[in-house]
Amino acid sequence: MYDIDYTEEALDDLQYFRKHEQNIIVDGIDEQLRYEPLVETRNRKPMRENTIAEWELRIEAYRVLYTVGSQVRIVEIQRIGEKRGNAFFFRGRKTDL
Repeated sequence: MYDIDYTEEALDDLQYFRKHEQNIIVDGIDEQLRYEPLVETRNRKPMRENTIAEWELRIEAYRVLYTVGSQVRIVEIQRIGEKRGNAFFFRGRKTDL
């Protein structure tokens, strides 16, 4: 079992969403990343090399970017946003990875 840790930036991203959306995102993170965060599925995939995170988790229209510390079994949530086409939006602003 992995522990889930949020960066300050990810917590700020989460606050951008309405409470109902926050619940969907947090529940999805717990369900999808608690046990096998490094297994590729329809909703989880490794990302191309970038400066933010190694993995992407899809929860409905939301995207969670995360990195896994295998030695200490911690999933660190880096950013939480939305994906429109190939573009990522964090707190309503388009961000290049």
